Amino acid sequence: MKLAVAGTGYVGLVAGVTFAEKGHNVTCVDIDEDKVELMRSGVSPIYEDGLEALMRKNYKAKKVEYTTDYKSAYKDADAIFIGVGTPEQPDGSANLSYIATVARQIAESIEKDCLVVVKSTVPVGTNDKVEQFIQDFLINDVRVEVASNPEFLAQGSAVHDTLQAERFIIGTESEWAENILKEIYEPFNIPIVSVNRRTAEMIKYASNDFLALKISYMNDIANLCELVGADIQDVAKGMSYDKRIGSKFLNAGIGYGGSCFPKDTQALNHLAQHNGYELKTIQSAIDVNEKQKTLLYRKANDRLITFNGLKVAVLGLTFKPGTDDLREAPSLENVPLLLDQGADVVAYDPVGAENFSKHYPEGKLSNGSIRYVSSVEEALEDANVCFVFTEWPEIKETSAELYKGLMRTPLVFDGRNIYSIDVMETAGVEYHSVGRRISNQVTKQKVMSNGL
Repeated sequence: MKLAVAGTGYVGLVAGVTFAEKGHNVTCVDIDEDKVELMRSGVSPIYEDGLEALMRKNYKAKKVEYTTDYKSAYKDADAIFIGVGTPEQPDGSANLSYIATVARQIAESIEKDCLVVVKSTVPVGTNDKVEQFIQDFLINDVRVEVASNPEFLAQGSAVHDTLQAERFIIGTESEWAENILKEIYEPFNIPIVSVNRRTAEMIKYASNDFLALKISYMNDIANLCELVGADIQDVAKGMSYDKRIGSKFLNAGIGYGGSCFPKDTQALNHLAQHNGYELKTIQSAIDVNEKQKTLLYRKANDRLITFNGLKVAVLGLTFKPGTDDLREAPSLENVPLLLDQGADVVAYDPVGAENFSKHYPEGKLSNGSIRYVSSVEEALEDANVCFVFTEWPEIKETSAELYKGLMRTPLVFDGRNIYSIDVMETAGVEYHSVGRRISNQVTKQKVMSNGL
């Protein structure tokens, strides 16, 4: 089929390229000419494993093309997928202005019967409004309907999550629209759950927010574990054998980030309030996550007299490994606090440093300074304290001996629980993590300081 995709971010670009991979003829539309030229050269504007290889393969095969000419792309498409952003507004609601812009462009461009499919995450009932909006501005006498087809990809594994999806959710209001979407997805050979539009919209929010709830619950339990002497990793392992609970999203740490969970919890919470209902579980998840992001900083602040003049190694800047996305990353919460306290921050991230430097340029900032380096070793050299914010493989593989040998003071605050307490302790590293005991090194120091 001939498809057009509006937007070339994580949702739109991955969708467009994977549709092409499955045999459809796809035109990806973006307003940025420089970005379009970049994609035509086979370079992805986002860091996503496996994406560039598929872009080059399908562009060469003339199965996918990139353009800013939306009129040409939309006029004779069988289906148009909308994958533009719906960023969070100050009150927690979703900003739908980008979707409205694309919807009007579609209405003024299409010249044949067309199915418009919204992949962007939108509040329940939005697709009803999008369909009416298109009808209001429609120029030609053609049939047009709107369907909901939310995505469930994870950044860092988006291509795999699309090509090997567990299911596709399609929300339609007619057999005609349902059949078109089923035909589009037939080559994927993946189960399709067909529901009405509003149910599809709710499935997206309910799924993401359930995972956010799970993460916040484990972080809450982890904080209690520290107080009562339990180990959150052993707790999670014991829980994981229960098939009703499962093993995923049980890792405690310093909260969730990214483009989905923070925005989607806020949006669903706002939707509930708008309808006179209080989602207490979702509000609690938001509150727990917000506080969890600065847990390491608070621990370190209690341990140290000051950060002023200290070299602070920061390992990991992105909100998760496998992506260069910084949205809602814990580093964005903690680094400013360190700089305000006069720390000299030396940061390492395999792909995220360039994006982070747009927020905090290298050099003197606030009361401290920041410098970006190209290896873990450079960051640790003569450091007084180290924070681990992202569990990149390069960071997970760093040995305890390296921390001990390179740091001026081997003091490590790990927000992802990636190291063994016993191994760090044996190497002589003072090691703080989340929901687990502090190394005996610290206990001994406290005993000595108390004269016992």
